[in-house]
Amino acid sequence: MTTQVFLIQAHKDLDQLNALVEQLRDDDFRVYVNLDRKCALDPAAVHPAARLVQDRVDVHWGTFSQVQAVLNSLHQIVAEVPEFDKVIFLSAQDFPLLSNARLKEALARHAHHELLDTVAIGTEPGQWAAGFRYQYFYRDDGPRLLRTACRIANRAMRAAGITRRLPGGMRPYGGSSWWALSRACVQDILARVARDPGLVRFFRRCACPDEMFFQTLVMNSPFAPRVLGQNFRYVQWPEHGARNPKILDEGDFERIAASRAHFCRKIDSEASAALLPRLHALRAA
Repeated sequence: MTTQVFLIQAHKDLDQLNALVEQLRDDDFRVYVNLDRKCALDPAAVHPAARLVQDRVDVHWGTFSQVQAVLNSLHQIVAEVPEFDKVIFLSAQDFPLLSNARLKEALARHAHHELLDTVAIGTEPGQWAAGFRYQYFYRDDGPRLLRTACRIANRAMRAAGITRRLPGGMRPYGGSSWWALSRACVQDILARVARDPGLVRFFRRCACPDEMFFQTLVMNSPFAPRVLGQNFRYVQWPEHGARNPKILDEGDFERIAASRAHFCRKIDSEASAALLPRLHALRAA
């Protein structure tokens, strides 16, 4: 059978993390867990069926640390798993909606696709008006002097009508942080990062680069025609806008069950307590 690799990013709720690893335990699956370096979770307490990512990162929302944590994980996966179909990137707050057997079938149907939610960034109809995320210098970490320098540089650029441009003439794309990419695509990303350090330098000064980096590299590569534009995740955003998706509860079950998703998020062991038994029954059906 084809090997699939699941990469789980985690920073809290050990019981929920281990429950997810247990659900994905299968001879044809390899599960990796990347723990945020600053989190209180004990690596020794992570489910023994999971392999821990060794090069951990102190992850901060909205910064390149989120991308770096994934790149470190991908390096280890490619080195340790000689053959696999895809890396499926998950949060520890995800829940699988298909049994392992049905998940294998679903992934097999898309063996020649990259499962990546993506949209062009720009101001035309149908595009995502998020150019500000890369057109100016973003710095929310580091010494105060450097953060002040970024703000001064941005004011000067706006006054002069100047914006940053992606290296190599690439077109910008964005989308969900969660995806499933083939081994060949992952290797291409890692090779380009190694070959062109300017890519990392550029994206280090972007806002929320985890929602741009992989989309931009894949859509400006030979793998673009393989992109399905769908990551098969059920996510519910609050009606009036918010930075984070809604924590799913029992009232969301019918919509989840009617979706074509492979996973849903976000699940919280307490807030989703009444929903979880119904999700387990759905998965077993």
